[in-house]
Amino acid sequence: MLQKINLEKILFLDIETVAQRPKFSQLDEDFKNHWEQKANFIAKENETADDVYSRAGIYAEFGKIVCISVGFINIENGTKSLRLKSYFNDDEKTLLIDFFELLNKHYDHRDDLLCAHNGKEFDFPYIARRGLINGISIPSILDLAGKKPWEVPHLDTLQLWKFGDYKHYTSLSLLTSIFNIPTPKDDIDGSMVNDVYWKEKDLERIANYCQKDVVALTQLFLKFRNEPIIEQENIVIS
Repeated sequence: MLQKINLEKILFLDIETVAQRPKFSQLDEDFKNHWEQKANFIAKENETADDVYSRAGIYAEFGKIVCISVGFINIENGTKSLRLKSYFNDDEKTLLIDFFELLNKHYDHRDDLLCAHNGKEFDFPYIARRGLINGISIPSILDLAGKKPWEVPHLDTLQLWKFGDYKHYTSLSLLTSIFNIPTPKDDIDGSMVNDVYWKEKDLERIANYCQKDVVALTQLFLKFRNEPIIEQENIVIS
């Protein structure tokens, strides 16, 4: 089935998110109360709402997007290349407006698709929710209202790997190891993004990390199709 999909119609993507404020103490009282309620469900024994606030970026209600990296495949004379681009900004609304412009302009046709790892549970709904919170109209490729399951234009490499096993989670990192996909060992991982953003103010470092995940995602999708991965010299950053 995957072999029938036109690779040049897929936009591969990954997002990086952080807590909306550097510290729990900087939230207004209303949001402090809401986060304390959330913390009751996610905190381990003896952890406070303050202790777990670094995880707030996981939730669209308490976090914000600081980077969306995308990749798209070109095929010329049988040779595949991957072009990468990142949207990153301290101003989430500006970032989303720019990203939505890409979707509305180039990914608004019936056969266009978005692909992410765990995208159906995280990336796609997170982007749509933050778009609404920022008062931006949601592009049709992200708007699922009224669509039947088979009409949803989203691919998820985690779901593809599950083969219907709902209880099984496998990280993108583990899958790249299983399939022998070469990935550079980075100096950060997802758990460090919040600190890199709020303490180091290094958005470019986050974007670089995010792009590497898009490369890994794309190569994994090709492996799922039993196709060779894209050579490093054919990976281009816009």
